[in-house]
Amino acid sequence: MTKTVEEELQEQIAQQRSWERLSYEQKNKQLFLRQKKLLDTFLERHAISQAQYNKSLGDLQAKTGFTA
Repeated sequence: MTKTVEEELQEQIAQQRSWERLSYEQKNKQLFLRQKKLLDTFLERHAISQAQYNKSLGDLQAKTGFTA
């Protein structure tokens, strides 16, 4: 195993352990933030319209109870 691959594997293991230590609520918040970031990226790259973004973000907020 190369040094780079080993370092990447160690980083992935550390991230997994960090994720496992989060509470249910914290995990849901992180998932919400990831989804919002994805929506932001789609909007920035004009893959979706502002109206689609607003609708999707509103739906996401309603389903999760989180706000941006």
